[in-house]
Amino acid sequence: MEMLNSIFIAPFMDMGSDWSFFIQVLWEGFVQGTLYALIALGFVLIFKASGVFNFAQGIMVVLAVLVLVGLYELGVPAWLSLILTIGFMGLLAVGIERIVLRPLVNQHDAILLMATIGLARFLIGAGQFIFGGENRAMITEEIGLPVGASEAEMFEGVVFFEHLDISAVVIAALMVTALAIFFNKTRIGRALRAVADDHQAALSVGISLNQIWAIVWFAAGIVALVTGIMWGARSDVSFALEIIALKALAVLIIGGFTSIPGAIIAGIIVGVLEKIFEIFWGPLFGGGVEAWFAYLLALIFLLFRPQGLFGEKIIERI
Repeated sequence: MEMLNSIFIAPFMDMGSDWSFFIQVLWEGFVQGTLYALIALGFVLIFKASGVFNFAQGIMVVLAVLVLVGLYELGVPAWLSLILTIGFMGLLAVGIERIVLRPLVNQHDAILLMATIGLARFLIGAGQFIFGGENRAMITEEIGLPVGASEAEMFEGVVFFEHLDISAVVIAALMVTALAIFFNKTRIGRALRAVADDHQAALSVGISLNQIWAIVWFAAGIVALVTGIMWGARSDVSFALEIIALKALAVLIIGGFTSIPGAIIAGIIVGVLEKIFEIFWGPLFGGGVEAWFAYLLALIFLLFRPQGLFGEKIIERI
């Protein structure tokens, strides 16, 4: 019992009365979790349309922001770079639908999964060939993102709230609201849900699977662009973001693969918990807890609640 107290309780007791430090950790974890949730949203969109985990979403995050930064470095004004990047993501979505997805309509989900893996490897190679492998600095003030920090006194210490972090939370909330309206209130959103439920049934009532896929990939591309901008503004732009994006797999397992609220809540849970474990118990594990904690949490969910927090439990009757 004494050993358990020294491991799990002592780190909190060491804070003394400076609870502002703990609040700072919670805030940073919340912001990081919000960004995880943004990444997961792109995966949810594709999974709802095809029932397949899109391994290309991570590189789409990187590619979108690399195009934005690359255009700006060529002298294109920031606002025009943003518009052109949105157009590029639209062309990419149409190209993926025409070249990759259209020939695979009604194929097994495993084939679609392998197609997204192949697409991811191709986009990584193309991106490195065009943009190189060096890190790029994200343009922040030029596209309207605030920089710097504001501070608020709490208890006996000071908590810093980065303007960029506040912007990330606000943008994430707006995007989630827009997607919820899109899925539940629009004709395309209802068609997308029909496609997700049954491809054949959707085709039989006149829903164009190809059109739906193009729209969904474009929407996922916009989500990828916003996510890449927020991540890049915090840590520069590099192909390492593609690896970070795979944490969305753990987030989706925890929240449920088809649930937008699940992606948001699970992303925040992962961000907060991994930050707490990294700060307070990281030294016990040699550091680097943030690299594997999300996957450990996902494994626990797979063992005890495989459908996730908001996923539908699959019941097979024999």
